[in-house]
Amino acid sequence: MRDGSNDASRPPAPLTPTKIRVMISSRSKQPFPYKGKNTNLLSEVRKDLVAQIQDELLFQQPLFEPWINETAPAATEDIWDECMARVQKADVLIAIYSGDAGWAKEGGEIGICHAELDKGLNSAREKVRVLQMDPLAPLRKGADGKRDQLFREFVERQQLFTGTPCRTGEELIALCRQTLREAVAHMVRLGVREASKGKFFIGGALDWTRLDFRARQQKMEDILTETLMERYRGQRLQDLNGATLQVLGKQLLVVCTAISGSYSIPEARERASQRFLRDWQYAPVLKNNVTGPVHFVACNRGMTETQATRQLGFADATIVTAPFGVYVADDIQKIQLVYLANCRDETTLRYQVQRVFDWLELAGERTLFLERAAARTRIVQAIAKENSGRA
Repeated sequence: MRDGSNDASRPPAPLTPTKIRVMISSRSKQPFPYKGKNTNLLSEVRKDLVAQIQDELLFQQPLFEPWINETAPAATEDIWDECMARVQKADVLIAIYSGDAGWAKEGGEIGICHAELDKGLNSAREKVRVLQMDPLAPLRKGADGKRDQLFREFVERQQLFTGTPCRTGEELIALCRQTLREAVAHMVRLGVREASKGKFFIGGALDWTRLDFRARQQKMEDILTETLMERYRGQRLQDLNGATLQVLGKQLLVVCTAISGSYSIPEARERASQRFLRDWQYAPVLKNNVTGPVHFVACNRGMTETQATRQLGFADATIVTAPFGVYVADDIQKIQLVYLANCRDETTLRYQVQRVFDWLELAGERTLFLERAAARTRIVQAIAKENSGRA
């Protein structure tokens, strides 16, 4: 029989502190103003940055585990593979962008900096932060120059820049520290949201489940409309299901509907099914530079690309599965459908709306989004003219 008193007197085993893995990706041999000298190399900035990150403590314990390729063991057979593995393992990837794609494998088409950033974005976009140096490095010649140009085009498409461009090593270190702090806070909040997924058997989600399809649908539509109006100054339409919003200086008409249960249940989707076929009824609203409509559909359950295609009626369109659900854009008729998946309660629905506009900015789709809405206006007005006098 064990003597419990001995166990009680024994001190608890110390916990091994968990560290946040941080990778710094950039060129190392590029000259950059630092400590009053224009001839210092970026490698010196990187080493000092790593030292400062290592010295940061939380409750007297080290929190971060930074890595730069200068610290890789000399015996590493393939530094390229080592860097790719480090990107995959990193909790936060900070890419210092100078416009230089870095060295490449023999015959390779992209440089190491390009490859590291691409790997990070594909593994977990939320962990990536890009800091820009000013001025950018001059384009190199020959094959290296082509890699640099590819890298610059790639980075510009991503729209990932954090803060203002840095002109000195001191500015770069300060921005890196601030960026890392914000990245940690953001990822903690993101982790809490992800951890709460699937908890649909209690709280607000259970309250919504108790409602019948029609009552739940109305509640979802009301919250969706309110959320959009809170995010952008808007005005709710009288007798029509939607609102006009101020988006980037333009008036955008948004039609709000909901699928109040599984897509496979006709009663749950009847009010949201192909609502764009009645867009011409909104023509009286499309005056005084109001554009649209764009359809936002809150889905109580999931939404797949196949289901979204079925709603549109044909497959030849831009259909994207995004963090919030599914986005559909028909470049012929300029129909735009935004499906918000798994809106089981008010909090999730509001968060999905936020993710839509985050994605539009991140993907560089916001301008096209508004241009399609303007084109849809002209199409809807033409259809309404043909249907004038029709009830």
